[in-house]
Amino acid sequence: MLHRTIILTNGDILDGSALKERIEAWSPEQVIAANGGSRHASTLGLKIDLVVGDLDSIEPAQRETLLEQGTQFEHFKAEKDETDLELALLRAVEQGATEIAVIGVVGDRLDMVMANIHLLTLDALSPICAELWLGRQTAWLIRPPGEEFEGAPGDTLSLIPVKGDAMGVTTTGLAYPLQGERLFFGHARGVSNMMEQEVCRVDLEEGILLAVHTQAA
Repeated sequence: MLHRTIILTNGDILDGSALKERIEAWSPEQVIAANGGSRHASTLGLKIDLVVGDLDSIEPAQRETLLEQGTQFEHFKAEKDETDLELALLRAVEQGATEIAVIGVVGDRLDMVMANIHLLTLDALSPICAELWLGRQTAWLIRPPGEEFEGAPGDTLSLIPVKGDAMGVTTTGLAYPLQGERLFFGHARGVSNMMEQEVCRVDLEEGILLAVHTQAA
């Protein structure tokens, strides 16, 4: 049984109207806000079930409104080892999420953006479909043996190795095909490929790939 969870973070919302439509079509069962990510709820037409974090970005009036709406809070100390998003992801897993979409992961802090992306590699997320939604872009991890995904001809797909090299990478349906090849960690060879059909496939034997799908304008 699918259990879909939206996680809101305190970054920027890109193309809010399109994102709202995507959320409505996805029909999440739960919405978790990582601290100040709660500010995006009204824009996206969402009711927050749980706020997780040190709560330093939430004004008293906003907290009161959320409490009136039935939102629950889990308060953590500011001096902690995890970011608020990491805590929210772990909580979603504990509550049975099988699919997670994270919204608001980019902003003016490069360190936080990088950390947010790398959180996809958490061991707790390995059996779960976890994605980052950024306007027309979706990012997720592809692990062996690989997977199919949908899009449209002309969409851009980038494949970026994380946590080391990706071995035996083979693609189907992309303009610049790979056939059992090695993508080196720290190199940009897999960036900006193009989909030539609606359903494409990426297979790999070892390693992890960060896939970034950008819809054509």
